Amino acid sequence: MCINSKVKKLVIPIWKPVGWTPLESILEFKKNNPEYDVVKISYAGRLDPMAEGILLLLIGEENKKRKEYEKLNKKYESEIILGISTDSFDALGIIYNIKLSLPAKDDVDKCLRAFVGRQDQTYPPYSSKPVKGRPLFWWAKNNRLSEIKIPKKKIEITSIKLESIKKINATKLFKDAEKRIKKVKGDFRQAKILEIWEKFADKHKHQEFLKIRILVTCLSGVYIRRLASDIGEKLGTGGFALSITRTSVGNYTLNDTMDIKR
Repeated sequence: MCINSKVKKLVIPIWKPVGWTPLESILEFKKNNPEYDVVKISYAGRLDPMAEGILLLLIGEENKKRKEYEKLNKKYESEIILGISTDSFDALGIIYNIKLSLPAKDDVDKCLRAFVGRQDQTYPPYSSKPVKGRPLFWWAKNNRLSEIKIPKKKIEITSIKLESIKKINATKLFKDAEKRIKKVKGDFRQAKILEIWEKFADKHKHQEFLKIRILVTCLSGVYIRRLASDIGEKLGTGGFALSITRTSVGNYTLNDTMDIKR
């Protein structure tokens, strides 16, 4: 492949904003950096639309090393809401269960420690993992999950730290979720989800939920929103990831990232 002489970097860590897919991020990068317009670019390590943070762009021949980059260790920050479950395990999902019991901090600490180490993690139903020739999200959107067995994968979490724990009322939570959902383009059931969130906020406007902020260091392949759901399930409250930020990939940190929004 002939690469434009102005192209100097083969790996570019960018900041992927909330609401964007990796493909949208690549298109925006090319629009603002025309010297890369005809160069093949892919990414290593997907980030969901509701997640933000470091996304590694691989330029030209560096695409051949994509699997190596995907294996790099990751660090994340995540805010998890306890007491609410959604079918996507993040804010871009339909609320299907609400429990108003608030666990104690000691119980949360104990729960988090149980997730450190090597373990099986079930893929989120709303993910692109193929099953019987179709991505899992197809089976979920068509209400056909009962026809398949959702696969699991081996993951390893090296550390989880509870950074903070605080209460949040339903009205503030709705506003935070709404702000994030409205940033997402494409068809992700936004109208239906926002309607459900609005009804939730009205019905539970006097209720409070727990918002915990955790720092996670892990090997490649961990779904943080699945982890959020599993933490909530183990605590008996349910839970989902309100925010997910990838803060490092290998030796690449947030200080290395390029802001592609102009």
